[in-house]
Amino acid sequence: MSQLRYEELHPEFGASVRGIDLAKPLTPDLTQEIKAAIDRYSFVCFPDQSMDDDRQFALTRQFGNPEPSHTSLGKVEYFGTIGNVQKDGTVLGNSHKKTIFLTGNNMWHSDASFKPVPAFLSIMCAYETPAEGGTTMFVSLRAAYDRLSPERKAELDPLIAIHDYVYSRSKVAPDAVSPELAASLPPVRQRLVRTNPATGTRNLFLGSHVREIEGMNQAAGRALIDELTEEAIQPEHVYVHVWQPGDVVFWDNRCLLHAGSGYDADRHRRYMRQTRVSGTCSSLQEVG
Repeated sequence: MSQLRYEELHPEFGASVRGIDLAKPLTPDLTQEIKAAIDRYSFVCFPDQSMDDDRQFALTRQFGNPEPSHTSLGKVEYFGTIGNVQKDGTVLGNSHKKTIFLTGNNMWHSDASFKPVPAFLSIMCAYETPAEGGTTMFVSLRAAYDRLSPERKAELDPLIAIHDYVYSRSKVAPDAVSPELAASLPPVRQRLVRTNPATGTRNLFLGSHVREIEGMNQAAGRALIDELTEEAIQPEHVYVHVWQPGDVVFWDNRCLLHAGSGYDADRHRRYMRQTRVSGTCSSLQEVG
């Protein structure tokens, strides 16, 4: 009998899970149960955990290969800081270029969908959270796909989308991406409809990194992307996560979109650490 206790967070996806200390190595059975929970719920929150970078990295490795950061040219880094608190404890305000760059996370997106092998999991550990703002919104693109008519699904299933990091980050600022970083992240082709290999369930694969639909003129492609996204993010489909210190959250980038809500970095401290687990193949190689 499982030691884990589940509480569903939204009618379409998401669960809060208690009864486990993630700072300790997981048994194979627990690892498999959490993987099954990720396949079922897509978003899994473990409150009241006691973590640090070493424990988070060990946890990440139990679910696959840690994914290197795409912004660290010339060196390998596996952690990203989400927030304005730096390693030395100093705080960056609203006008700092790093703070501005992170506002790109306030667009609906799937982490690292612009990589040839898109990310599988994101794992976030919350340490300091603002008293106002700083929430993260999530929606299920599996639920969005399920709401489509059979005829609409048949139209979308074969389509290929072009994901482009430079396109999305240039929305934040025209010079947000250096030429060196841009050269290391050329546009990639991804299926518009993906299939979970463990369950066979299907979902749309959208987000701010999607630039166009292959084979469609730009206006028609953008109209389709915007239509599908707008339907997916209607308020009744959104789960808003209010971060608390001690939260450890897993989310499945294959089938969720998320977006930050923003916060006042001049007034509040925010410190969260993110790692990711690499996917196993290009979405083009998935059986669908």
